[in-house]
Order: sequence, then structure tokens, then C-alpha cells
Amino acid sequence: MNGPEIQVSFAPELHLFVASEHTTTAPAAVVTDGASTLGHVVESLGVPLTEVGRLVVDGAEVPVSHIPGAGETIAVHAIERPQRIPGAPLRFLLDVHLGTLARRLRLLGVDAAYTNEDPGDAALAALSAKERRVLLSRDRGLLRRREIWAGAFVYSDRPEDQLRDLLGRFAPALAPWTRCTACNGPLADADKNSVREHLEHGTQRTYDVFAQCTACGRVYWRGAHHARLEAIVEEALRDSAT
Repeated sequence: MNGPEIQVSFAPELHLFVASEHTTTAPAAVVTDGASTLGHVVESLGVPLTEVGRLVVDGAEVPVSHIPGAGETIAVHAIERPQRIPGAPLRFLLDVHLGTLARRLRLLGVDAAYTNEDPGDAALAALSAKERRVLLSRDRGLLRRREIWAGAFVYSDRPEDQLRDLLGRFAPALAPWTRCTACNGPLADADKNSVREHLEHGTQRTYDVFAQCTACGRVYWRGAHHARLEAIVEEALRDSAT
């Protein structure tokens, strides 16, 4: 670029995305082309706009459409938490690499669309827009697609940390044990006789309380893995209450 020089600083939460010269408290010089928006400049420096909160130029907040001028000092803030997503019920769409997180969100009753077959970035972005879902991904390029309705970068590669961060960021309403972890459909109480054909003989003898997905028909009961799942639910409820 060969245009106006500006001074840009990033909030510490955004240092993950930017080069080392922008990870200090002092603003660093950036040369722009004089025509690109501030949003484009921020993205060109590595930060997805899904992670950006207020943009402050010489002490005044500006929109992402602002065209930076020579000599401006710009502070790029991180999103405020909890982040409010207006205009639709809070629902999520996860990319193919976030299957464990999707299942844990569903365990907590959070609407989380996911498929273990990668439909491609264009299809994910289009589905986010069509169903007005917050697209979750660790792929910065995917989150930069203009057609997505809303998005969020998943900072950790550990499912437990991913879940904790997501609950802290969006504060979704939790309704544990109400959603199918396999397909995201709603669960309903099921009579033992009505689901008997889905059960092995040992399960029939041992358990009496069942739920069934109204979408895919999968049957649930408090089996060998229930204690581990209960621990995930209890920790999430504690975190959400603080």
C-alpha cells in the first residue's frame, strides 16, 4: 500500500490474530490505500470482524465503514461479553472440526447445527445466513465471508475450554437433557414399551426411564456414561450462574 499512514492498537484479547508489532500497548504505524474501509484494514491485519467490538478513532467511536485518514489514531476493541445477538433466537452452526463442542451444546439444550461431512465454506456461510445462526469456527478465512449472518472464533482446541468460553461469550439459555446429541432434535419422555424394540435385553432389564428424539428416533437412558455427562452439565450450570 502507498497511502495515508495511521496508528493502530489492538486490545490484548486480539493479539492472537495480529503480528508482533501490534501486540504492544503503543499504537503501531499502518499504511493504508486511502480507499479501504477501517473494517477491511482490520481484517487485512489478521483480525476477523466477528471478534471486533468498538472501533475508536481519535477518541470517537466509528463504524467499520469508516475510511481512515492520514494521522488518525485507531483503537480496536474486542467484543463485549456477554455478546448479544439481536434479531433471532440464539442458535449456532458449527464447522466440521467442532463435533465434540456441538454434542456438548446439545447436551445442554442449546440449538447447535452440525454435520460430520464438510459441506464447504460457501455452504456453511449460506446456511448461517438462511437460518440466522451464529457460525462457530477456528477458521479465520471462513469467518471473513461476507454472507455469514453472525460468527465467532473458537479460541481453544480443547472441548472443555471451548464450551466454557462459548457460554461466557454468549450466555445462552440452558435446558440440559432436552435435545438429541446426535441430530439436534428435541427429546420427549418415552414409555419403556414404546421403545423396547430399540433396546438390548440388558438395557430393558436394568433401566426404566427413557427419552426419545422426536426427529431421529434415537433412545436415551441413564447408562454407563451418564455420570460423565452429568459432570459436564453441572460444571456448565455453575459457570453460567457466575
